[in-house]
Amino acid sequence: MKVTVVGAGAVGASCAEYIAIKNFASEVVILDIKEGYAEGKAMDLMQCASLNSFDTKIVGSTNDYSKTAGSDICVITSGIPRKPGMTREELIGINAGIVKTVSSSLVEHSPNTIIIVVSNPMDTMTYLVHQTTDLPKHKIIGMGGALDSARFKYRLAEAMEAPISDIDGMVIGGHSDKGMVPLTSHATRNSIKVSEFISEERLNQVKEDTKVGGATLTKLLGTSAWYAPGAAVSALVQAIACDQKKMFPCSALLEGEYGLSNLCIGVPVLLGRNGIEKIIDVPLNNAEKAHLAESAEGVKKTNGLLEL
Repeated sequence: MKVTVVGAGAVGASCAEYIAIKNFASEVVILDIKEGYAEGKAMDLMQCASLNSFDTKIVGSTNDYSKTAGSDICVITSGIPRKPGMTREELIGINAGIVKTVSSSLVEHSPNTIIIVVSNPMDTMTYLVHQTTDLPKHKIIGMGGALDSARFKYRLAEAMEAPISDIDGMVIGGHSDKGMVPLTSHATRNSIKVSEFISEERLNQVKEDTKVGGATLTKLLGTSAWYAPGAAVSALVQAIACDQKKMFPCSALLEGEYGLSNLCIGVPVLLGRNGIEKIIDVPLNNAEKAHLAESAEGVKKTNGLLEL
């Protein structure tokens, strides 16, 4: 199993580290445009191998896509990160050009690969990969929902003073501060609805804190987060590589599901060896349906800024 991660910054390096430590891939290639940067990150990570007991080979490359040839899964993290006060949508101009070039180069050398998009604005960048490559739709996946759901579960556990292993919850919709749809109606603690444990007011606060989870960290760190995004990517990669058929909310191209078409947005999917094995139809209450429809309009508006 060969995995390529494009972008050797904080998110890409964290992603490569988590994949290596989980020890399910034979090789991870890290690629970056900055001279020597990916090679240095790869060397540093390989020097962890004996300490962290993994046998995954990690290789760095400066913009040489021939090193990525034959990759089963490719992850695109490249692009400029958010700075405090920026929205994900403001990154579209620069990141669209980067993602278009990167995805085309990856497919040229690995025509049967599965692509996971992390670059922001993530739903629109995922849609761009669909529009500019010949990959089938089940092989193009946007990462955002897995990360947003992890942040949702963190906030729920915090509110209930519960161990996070007790918590199950999911965020669908667009990967943006206004577009996220935390499904509080389905969130549980050991199969019991979270509304049994906390007030509606506190639950609404959890929803709002979840939606600005990325912006909160950007304000604190001065740049985008990296540990949780890297972990989220590695979980998706592992689900595909190990054919786990695990359910994650991911940005997928919809063709009538949830009443939406011709856009990529976060919905629950089963991930396995073929990428998106199935889109899951989850019943939504009226408020969640309305919020998802509003989120979809926001994604379409951002898609309209693309120059295809």
